[in-house]
Amino acid sequence: MADFDLVVQGGSVLDGTGSEARNAGIAVRDGLIVEVGDVSGSATRTIDASGALVIPGIVDIHAHYDGQATWDSRLQPSSWHGVTTAVMGNCGVGFAPVHDDAHDKLIELMEGVEDIPGAALHEGLSWKWNSFGEFLDAVEARPHDIDIAAQVPHGALRLHVMGERGANHEDATPADIAAMAELVRQGIEAGALGFSTSRTRNHKTSTGAYTPTLTAAPAELIGIAEGVGAAGTGVLQVVSDFFDVDAEFATLRSMVERSGRPMSISVARNPQLPDAFRGWLDHITAANANGLKMTGQVAARAVGLILGLECTLNPFLTNPVYSEIAELPHANKVALLREPEFRDRLLAAAGERSRAKLGGNLIARFDLLFEMTDEPDYEPSLDDSIAAHAARAGVTPEEYALDAMVNNGGRHDGKGLLYLPFLNYVDGNLDGVHEMLQHPHTVPGLGDGGAHVGTICDGSFPTTLLAYWGRDRKRGTVPLPYLVQQHCRDTARTVGLFDRGVLAPGYRADINVVDYDGLRLHKPEIVPDLPAGGKRLLQRADGWTHTIVAGVETYNNGEATSALPGRLVRGAQPAPT
Repeated sequence: MADFDLVVQGGSVLDGTGSEARNAGIAVRDGLIVEVGDVSGSATRTIDASGALVIPGIVDIHAHYDGQATWDSRLQPSSWHGVTTAVMGNCGVGFAPVHDDAHDKLIELMEGVEDIPGAALHEGLSWKWNSFGEFLDAVEARPHDIDIAAQVPHGALRLHVMGERGANHEDATPADIAAMAELVRQGIEAGALGFSTSRTRNHKTSTGAYTPTLTAAPAELIGIAEGVGAAGTGVLQVVSDFFDVDAEFATLRSMVERSGRPMSISVARNPQLPDAFRGWLDHITAANANGLKMTGQVAARAVGLILGLECTLNPFLTNPVYSEIAELPHANKVALLREPEFRDRLLAAAGERSRAKLGGNLIARFDLLFEMTDEPDYEPSLDDSIAAHAARAGVTPEEYALDAMVNNGGRHDGKGLLYLPFLNYVDGNLDGVHEMLQHPHTVPGLGDGGAHVGTICDGSFPTTLLAYWGRDRKRGTVPLPYLVQQHCRDTARTVGLFDRGVLAPGYRADINVVDYDGLRLHKPEIVPDLPAGGKRLLQRADGWTHTIVAGVETYNNGEATSALPGRLVRGAQPAPT
């Protein structure tokens, strides 16, 4: 009988503690790491990691697999990017608790907030649950390629207790608040990691209504937080516009004070208020100085829209001539866009009036639109914008953008994609991200794996974090041991998972073997693999040589193995003793 189930031998190990890399072997037995160092003894399988980087599994604490996890065993794209644990139920949206007559309301909320096709949700969701505990049972019943954990979403909670009053933003009564607090306590005792809410006007249902939680009063938020505290465990997750920064942080601090539970807060740099993020981080720093655990979740690059003829958005979406072909099959649409007469009509109709409709002002920002290449540049020079290229070519930005989408690097298949970075990309650079990543009270997050499937493709953040910030960026990198610590150990601890994110005896054997020199992203692509034939943006990467979950290899050079060792993580997990 072999001494170990698995040995990863000969690699350069970054163990997740922030320590420098060292050559070491890692021995695994029964899903746990049992030795790190000079490993000797027999193994059922040995992986030769010579010349490779060995790091813990990535713990992604901001995903939206709430629907996908119930119908799909492979939580891609996250599992392509070294993620071995993902946390869903963020931003106050999810599918439980729920009354049987409220399914459509929750689908409208998820479809609008997270851009997941309603048809896919209608077909994919079984709705074999009402309570949050029953939802967790449904997730647990399906094996997965990574571990998955969940939070109780405020939107579902509010609709469950208040019905139409909750959807219509009426104030919760004391009885409503007590009921929500009790349900969140029950949810955490059933295995939720915590509670999430949204306070941003960016979150709307598919009908255009603001998320039910937007105007929830401080009494409601604090009362629910006290329900989390009553469970004795759990975290709080918040996204907010912070229009009144001091008042909002007073409420958030009260939530932490009254519950005794930690909180994570989404932080990004808004080009309209480019210095505001520093004030938010100052509030988070002050809270920690007062013994209140608050952590900022920050992105690894700009939050950017992907535009294309198969995507939710494209620069001609509001053009009245484009509306004539918008519903045609893709091939027919491309054929017409290549016909000179139709192109001339389309380009002649482009102008300020066509931009004034829904989304028009943003999607027509040709000075911030960039053509995506096979190895995308996520910190492009403004000199490479569609507007700049068009000026040099002596054509209109609309014409240049149309050619970029239709011709797609000479392939003429209409699959060309454009990139519009709208948060964190200020003055044509990511210097704010550099600052946020190194703040003492932040962790990487906000990748939104499983969401925004037709507009955003940020589940690849872990690859950007390691390859770009650790190796490639010309304007300043971040030490690689720190990046690994941040997205493995520190993210895990932020949500109460103290049993993973470190390569040391007793910890979960979640391990990545990485060809670091070869680590790079491919261009996103549209794949029609959702229920009901729904399409989504997916993005692969090179360099993730072996991904191991609980001691079992799940991906080999980016290709899935047959193994599905991932499980539902129920609640906080203690550190190894």
